[in-house]
Amino acid sequence: MPDKSTIARPYAKAAFAAADGHLGEWSRALRRAAAVVTDARVAALLNNPRVTAERLAELICSIADPQLDEVGRNFIRTLADNHRLECLPEVAARFDELKAEAEGTIDVEVTSATALTEAQRRSLASALERRLRRTVRLRCALDPTLIGGASVRAGDLVIDGSLRSRLERIRHQLTA
Repeated sequence: MPDKSTIARPYAKAAFAAADGHLGEWSRALRRAAAVVTDARVAALLNNPRVTAERLAELICSIADPQLDEVGRNFIRTLADNHRLECLPEVAARFDELKAEAEGTIDVEVTSATALTEAQRRSLASALERRLRRTVRLRCALDPTLIGGASVRAGDLVIDGSLRSRLERIRHQLTA
């Protein structure tokens, strides 16, 4: 069976096409619907044979976004009919990637050994914007096990400038 991200990709593309200029609203609705299906109580209903796809779709739409338009409700129904509601978190994530791409933005995760100053954040964001040719939104996290330096993740791009990584490479070269 294909993994959820493979299943989610065409649904996210379809949702993106259906959003038709309302990307923000669809993004919020998909994230709320994804949160609903990950709730343990709702997740237990997803594989319950006594709960119909129609009832599941109705439940998710009513909790996630009662103001969801008819196209959005049909999208949720389609997922329910095809037994793909458990893929909603992946659909929402992929939709947000498509949205960011269309808007020319990218979320970048920076994990550093110590907290970055505001000047370091601005400098890093500026360098990444030049390299990626997109507007960068930094999300910073701390990981003291990196010893020093930082690791940057932007989509599929990973730049590991941590001291821990450098030491691992040296260790590997010495033992090879």
